[in-house]
Amino acid sequence: MAETFRAGAGEGDRGWAREGEGGRVREGLRAYRLITAMWIRSTMAYRASFVMNTLGNFAGTALDFVAIMLMFSQVDALGGYRLPEVAFLYGLSATAFGIADLALGSMDRLGRRVRDGTLDTLLVRPAPVLAQVAADRFGLRRLGRILQGLLILGYAVAALDLSWTPLKVLMVPMALLSGAAIFCAVFVAGAAFQFVALDASEVQNSFTYGGQTLLQYPPTVFARELVRGVTFVLPLAFVNWLPALYVLGRPYPLDLPLWVAFAPPLVGAGCCALAGLAWRAGLRSYRSTGS
Repeated sequence: MAETFRAGAGEGDRGWAREGEGGRVREGLRAYRLITAMWIRSTMAYRASFVMNTLGNFAGTALDFVAIMLMFSQVDALGGYRLPEVAFLYGLSATAFGIADLALGSMDRLGRRVRDGTLDTLLVRPAPVLAQVAADRFGLRRLGRILQGLLILGYAVAALDLSWTPLKVLMVPMALLSGAAIFCAVFVAGAAFQFVALDASEVQNSFTYGGQTLLQYPPTVFARELVRGVTFVLPLAFVNWLPALYVLGRPYPLDLPLWVAFAPPLVGAGCCALAGLAWRAGLRSYRSTGS
């Protein structure tokens, strides 16, 4: 049984290769769209439940910012940053993560599928496995996290006393899209790791949800070694720290050149490419349970 699935996966890989990379991406996006549309129709069949789940998701994530506000009820600044500045960091990271979580938040279920053998059913379907795993049980309720992040970001933009230039204005949507791409790459890479670890969803969550929590606070409250790690090893700093500090006119703790603030799109593309390679390596190493 295991050999059969490995052979089937290999035939699928050769078929996609014949179509070219562009054909593979188009087919994956089409499969993702069809599967998510199915889950959205299923969700909207119970609209009251959807509204309550979305509001619950909104309220649950809002507690993170409530904790920050409680801190500022006791201090005027956190690591030298005022509340609107921290809110700006929070809004960028929360919104970018919310977009990635909406798109690929189901990736942490992969370890369970590997362990119980249900991944085999995805291998025999005529659709890319990554698209199927990413769209599985698509949670439209996660829109609550995005809405909450956008509201905090809107408050921060209104409260900040800044001289907005065209570059600073463009930096905000660039940071949101690039940050979402970086978080998507972390989701995919974490899922690829689960092919080896079998059930490491908590390890994956420590880099996704944990990374988003880290980015809510200014880099000045962390040790320089940690800041170096999330800049040069796992480049989460490019999600919001570097572009946000450019907008705020704040120096980065590592004294990097100013142009680095414009690098998030390149970092996001590089992270996605590396995550794609990790996914392919993980999928090819998969061994069926035979059940």
